[in-house]
Amino acid sequence: MSFEDAPESHLASSGIEQQPSAPRRSWVRIVIYLVLATVLSLVAWRIYQNQKQTAANSASQAAALQNRPVPVQVAAAEQKPMPIFLTALGTVMPYMSVTVKARVSGELQPVKFTEGQQVKQGQTILVIDPRPYQAALDQAKGNLAHDQALLKNAQAEFARYKALYDAGVVSKEVMQTDEAAQGQYQGAIEADKAAVETAQLQLQWCTIKSPINGKIGLRLVDPGNIITANTTNLVIINQFQPISVYFTLPEDQLPQVLRKLAAEKRLAVDAYDQDNTQKLATGYLLTADNQIDTTTGTGKLKAVFDNKDEALFPNQFVNIHLVMEERPAALVVPSAAIQTGLQGSFVWVVDHADAQGNGTARIQPVKVALAEGQVTILDEGLQPGQNVVVDGADRLKPGQNVTASVAQKRGGQKAGQGAGQGAGQSGGNPFAAPSAASNPGAPAGNGKPDKRNKQ
Repeated sequence: MSFEDAPESHLASSGIEQQPSAPRRSWVRIVIYLVLATVLSLVAWRIYQNQKQTAANSASQAAALQNRPVPVQVAAAEQKPMPIFLTALGTVMPYMSVTVKARVSGELQPVKFTEGQQVKQGQTILVIDPRPYQAALDQAKGNLAHDQALLKNAQAEFARYKALYDAGVVSKEVMQTDEAAQGQYQGAIEADKAAVETAQLQLQWCTIKSPINGKIGLRLVDPGNIITANTTNLVIINQFQPISVYFTLPEDQLPQVLRKLAAEKRLAVDAYDQDNTQKLATGYLLTADNQIDTTTGTGKLKAVFDNKDEALFPNQFVNIHLVMEERPAALVVPSAAIQTGLQGSFVWVVDHADAQGNGTARIQPVKVALAEGQVTILDEGLQPGQNVVVDGADRLKPGQNVTASVAQKRGGQKAGQGAGQGAGQSGGNPFAAPSAASNPGAPAGNGKPDKRNKQ
């Protein structure tokens, strides 16, 4: 019997496994695919739901942040008198400066001044040993007395010989010789007088006096040293009151300055510190140089300051404001409030602010006249008393809720307060009525000021 003809029982008893049929294998494979597809669908749906929930949470958080007030600092726009000025860099120089030197040689004796003190013109400050020059004066006086005695004797002899000549006793030649000797002695006496004056002058030069009023500096030579005439520098005296400031302006600005100077005779000049924030002194423009520097294209000008408080010091660097005109009702805001965009200059204005400073921000286009240091003069765009953002503008958008506080000056004073503000005012609250607005100060914000050239 062949293998194909054997019965199933025989095959089973023989240990040979029966193979499954083809339809059964296909059905199992389909079930497995369906299970895998179901699992993958569940995983994809779960991932989608998680992403959707995350996006919803992010959107809700973003909406919450958008509705959250942004803290900003504000200052009030104000209408007040403002000077229009040209700016320049200046160097303080003494109005007069003298380097004291000795006009005679000798040993320097103890000084008659204290370093750094104020001295008056004609005040004795140094003395050189006068003894050699006193001896020279005495010698010159002795020579003068000797020649005066010789002249007197010559005059007496001439008188005697003249009488003898008149009597015919002596010749005319002898009389003329005595007359000539008399003239020689007269010439010697004139030379002796000049020598005496020279010796007196040198003796006077041993006492060195201050040629100007001013402050004396550190002594350059100590007492006991031998100094040489017209060579050794002894001390420097600088005049502080008044004091000068030299500065330069571009040549294209000189004509208007010279016309203004010729018409008004005197232009006000303010000197500010290196940061251009604190005024040091107020003076006037004295004159301009008579030529333009061809290497720089600038003209040099000289201003004079009383300097009563000695706020200016020689060789000090200052910022000069040359006042050209006064605007009696200029609208000014802190320069930090000015922003620049595609449509031009604008500011962020805080509207509807309550007593706690909660309000909304909006963009207000403005027209800038010119920037004057830390404040900017506007031609239009704002009303006095409106609050503008000086710090925190980079986080704003139109309609943004904000919490505003008053910007602080460098000196700690609020930007909404003036130096002379009374105690009965609102304490610099920028959210009071517009009439309570006070002088805008230097803002402490980090806004982006509009960088424009000053006049």
